[in-house]
Amino acid sequence: MSVQHLVIVGAGQAGFQTAASLRQAGFTGGIALVGDEPGVPYQRPPLSKAYLLGKIGTAALRFRPDEWFDQQHVERLQATVAAIDRDARCVVLADGARLAYDHLVLATGARNRVPSVDGIELDGVFGIRTLADADALSSRVDAARNVVVIGAGFIGLEFAAVAAAKGLSVRVIELGQRPMARALSEPMSALFGDAHRSWGVVFDFGQTVTRFIGKDGKVTAVETGSGEWVPADLVVYGIGVLPNTEIAAAAGLCVDNGICVDEQLVTSDPAISAIGDAVSFPCAWSATRVRLESVQNAVDQARAVAARLVGTPAPYNALPWFWSDQGDLKLQIAGLSGGHDEAVVIGSIEQRQFSVLCFREDRLIAVESCNRATDHMAARKLLARGTALRVADARTPGFDFRAYESSSRDVPVCQ
Repeated sequence: MSVQHLVIVGAGQAGFQTAASLRQAGFTGGIALVGDEPGVPYQRPPLSKAYLLGKIGTAALRFRPDEWFDQQHVERLQATVAAIDRDARCVVLADGARLAYDHLVLATGARNRVPSVDGIELDGVFGIRTLADADALSSRVDAARNVVVIGAGFIGLEFAAVAAAKGLSVRVIELGQRPMARALSEPMSALFGDAHRSWGVVFDFGQTVTRFIGKDGKVTAVETGSGEWVPADLVVYGIGVLPNTEIAAAAGLCVDNGICVDEQLVTSDPAISAIGDAVSFPCAWSATRVRLESVQNAVDQARAVAARLVGTPAPYNALPWFWSDQGDLKLQIAGLSGGHDEAVVIGSIEQRQFSVLCFREDRLIAVESCNRATDHMAARKLLARGTALRVADARTPGFDFRAYESSSRDVPVCQ
């Protein structure tokens, strides 16, 4: 069926990119972009890094200036979607208004997982997800002395690096045994742990939080599972996210760790696509369905849906890649390293310029790079077209990953 009226629910990276890619591809139908935050759609990754450090302002966060939406005839609506009426093919807003669609794109994103402990409501306890979160937190950082970060994942450690750079006392409480354990190999995780310690950050691994303690409505300490009271006049938690799947589930769409889609990013209703952080999809780079929280995934899925809607469909098989900036360290990851059984380090850990090549069953599946951007770009190219690189090759004295990538460009893709 020809699409003349498109509704996009979610005005984050995935939702905005869908609208932009459709216009770039020549789509002339109506586009309604529905988001529940005020203002122009913006990028989120800098919120826990450059924005908090004051290196960039609000204008630099915007995907496009306000006038772009008028010029491209993209209707922006600040509203909350209450329901999807699949039979009538319309979206029902919280105020009762209804938006008709020929095709619906769900880019509903995710929300912070909030610690289920007493005292979460105290003033001075924050999550970082939105511009409003970052603005509220920014006004508190400079006045704080003792900062406690709950969770040693990307967001938590990015903020820990910001707080340490401002000279604050920083303690990170993490249930796991090492930094970013779910995402990184042991060598890379160890490097980031050592770097944070050199900046003054104190880690408390294998530890839980039982409650936040306050006085006059403001947080003053964090009580750990061991009974210790850790002084805190500012607490930031980053313990993962939950996909926003409620309206999809209520509409009868398949939901399982995200809104389920097929290789074309179509839900169980052919008139509805879903993309971004809220989506569970069959990944060409994993043996199981995955849900990825990354700018790359949001952008590439949006482009894939836009291409399908203008008549050039293709299975979604983009290579996943990620990044994180912490202090003077730039972490870049290509591929998915989960389940790797061997890791080879190239470069210099001592100089904090190295890469970890992750293998599973003697096949390269991911490359983690710290301050080695050329390695990262080589890895993305090599993994995307397939590689015959084996562990023994990577361990050859003098092995140069970038040179290997260049020399293998004419080698047939390894299947």
